[in-house]
Order: sequence, then structure tokens, then C-alpha cells
Amino acid sequence: MLKECAQHGYFRAESCPVCGQPGRFLMNDRELDHLGRVMTGILRHFPDRYQLTIDPQGWVSLPQMVRAISVKHPAYHWLRAQHLVAIAETDAKGRYEVKDDRVRATYGHTLEVEPDLPTDNIPDQLYYPVTAEEAGIVLEVGLKPSDRKKVHLSKTAEDARSAGSVRTPDPIVLEVDAKRARENGLVIRRAGKTVYVVDQVPAEYLSRPDLPPAAEPSS
Repeated sequence: MLKECAQHGYFRAESCPVCGQPGRFLMNDRELDHLGRVMTGILRHFPDRYQLTIDPQGWVSLPQMVRAISVKHPAYHWLRAQHLVAIAETDAKGRYEVKDDRVRATYGHTLEVEPDLPTDNIPDQLYYPVTAEEAGIVLEVGLKPSDRKKVHLSKTAEDARSAGSVRTPDPIVLEVDAKRARENGLVIRRAGKTVYVVDQVPAEYLSRPDLPPAAEPSS
């Protein structure tokens, strides 16, 4: 359930997590889930299905998106820009950014866009989940985008494990030496609360921390 507290803004719960007030109802869980999927689809993959234009940095006009969704899904005749802003601002992963009367997805694109995301406050280590079959290959050749335009790295090993569990029940988490990679010119950008994006990661910056280090050869 999505609501708005007059004092503390939007929240996804029965009552405001700050003051406990019930807040003003905006949409139920079914509407929240569906509209979230629609937003993600438009901003990451298929704005053309809604006759919308996305600019080179990924921005879409909020008023235009509201009209397009209302036309394609008449059940949302009540939709206003504030509803989409509320979805964006309460997203747990920080997948969206709202600025003035525009909104964009910060990562996950299959579209040709290049968001001007920040490059500061990058952790020294980042993480990436792979299957057991992929681990050896990735450690040898590095990371390159597959179904997305960027490689998506996670802030913590647990975040990577959670992301990888969508593909395999027991993902192997690789560590990325982000500090050394950045010192050598690799550009890593902050894209969400726990997600960082990069064009590719050469193998020299990857390691598998779950394995013990190789023994030194005896002299």
C-alpha cells in the first residue's frame, strides 16, 4: 500500500514509519505493483509502446507519462504525477530519479541511454554474482554486459547474493577491486542505493573471495 504523510512524505505501509499516523491513501498493493512494472518498462525498455520519447540521459516527462499510461490503461484515469513520484521516491532499491517534472531509471536499461550518474563515494570493493558454471570463465575474461547496456555491481556481497539468487539458488559472489580499477581509469557510477554501473570490468580486477589463496610454491 502506498500512502502519503503530511509531515514525512510518501511511504509503503499502513501507517507512517516516522510518526505512526495513517496518512493519505494513494494506491493499493496491486496498483503499486502494476504501475511499478509499467514505469520500469517505459524507462528501461520500451517507451515507444506508450508513444513516449526518452532523452539521451534517460529522462521522460512526468506529465506525458501520466497521460500515456492513462490512455493505455483507462483504469488509471485517476493517475497524477504525484503517484509516479511517490513510487519513485519509495522504491527500496533507488531505481528511479525525479528532477523537476521528469523521471528516469538510474540503471537496468536495454535502451541506448547514458545517464549522467555520480562517480564519487564508490566503495573500494564491489561485488557481482555468477553461477558455478560462469565463475571460471568470468575470472578469465572479465565482466561484460549481457542483456543490459551496463555491468551492474552490488554494494555488498549480500546484495550481490540476493541479486544472483534470481538466476541460481546458490550464486558465487565475485569481488571487484573497485579502488584499483578506478585508479587505473575505469569509470564506475552510483546508480541506486546498492547498485553501481560500469561499461565492463577486466579480469585483473576480479577475484573469488570464497576460495583460499593459492599456496606459495616451495623453494
